[in-house]
Amino acid sequence: MVVCRTPPAQGGGSLRILTPLLLLASAASLHAAKIPAPPACGKPQQLNRIVGGEDSTDAEWPWVVSIQKNRTHHCAGSLLTSRWVVTAAHCFKGTLNKPSQFSVLLGAWQLGNPGPRSQEVGIAWVQSHPVYSWEEGSRADIALVRLEHSIHFSERILPICLPDASVRLSPNMRCWIAGWGSIHDGVPLPHPQTLQKLEVPIIDSEVCSLLYWRGAGQGAITEDMLCAGYLEGQRDACLGDSGGPLMCQVEGTWLLAGIISWGEGCAERDRPGVYISLAAHRSWVMRIVQGVQLRGHSQGNGPTRGTGPSRGRVR
Repeated sequence: MVVCRTPPAQGGGSLRILTPLLLLASAASLHAAKIPAPPACGKPQQLNRIVGGEDSTDAEWPWVVSIQKNRTHHCAGSLLTSRWVVTAAHCFKGTLNKPSQFSVLLGAWQLGNPGPRSQEVGIAWVQSHPVYSWEEGSRADIALVRLEHSIHFSERILPICLPDASVRLSPNMRCWIAGWGSIHDGVPLPHPQTLQKLEVPIIDSEVCSLLYWRGAGQGAITEDMLCAGYLEGQRDACLGDSGGPLMCQVEGTWLLAGIISWGEGCAERDRPGVYISLAAHRSWVMRIVQGVQLRGHSQGNGPTRGTGPSRGRVR
């Protein structure tokens, strides 16, 4: 375009000077094109939703990924940047040093019909949190997955934001979880395995601590855990949903509030879902992942209620 809009050179000398300048400009443009700015996090480009339903819509949660083990869905995760996914550490118990067994499927709304716009990428390595103990219900059940190569963003593949220090998750705030896990205990999601979603309220941490109190000073809920769901049961995450996101919307942007970690059974009464808080581990994630985006409340605004999919036992 630059060449077409340049008037003809008057004489060979001018042409010799102009040509290298144009080449330099073209080279600079090509270099810039290779490093595009990442898309805004937490902003799906298609927002139509099935209210009160279970199936999500195509591209509704473009950061939710399927972590596959030997080509079969194993856990879920959330895309942070073009090279990093965050998930639950327990998904890699006994296989942390065997990344070749795993791959990440992005942009697949239905696992049974991922479509030509999905992308599957191998895993280079996995970094689990250094204090995770590899025991069920352990604190710091979080791991960062490094992809073998950068993925291409699209309307079906976008990053989610992390909450900044301004975000507080108040009890009864409505958030969402999503995943391809079992629809009942022992009942896998049927073909074509459409991504499921569920709205869940945040549960007061003291209430949750009492529900999971083990007696004799044994508290199951640690300071980096949060709970969400329904005390009456019936709606919950389940096996295969592990590592997936607890997502809360703040001022029009989706934030990754937590990671599906554990629970007792699936959808049992007084046994809500337990999640690892991203706010508690934000600094650790940011030390490892370059380019992760943070969002929260704008200065001067009052608190914003979350809006906006299901979880399991070490799930």
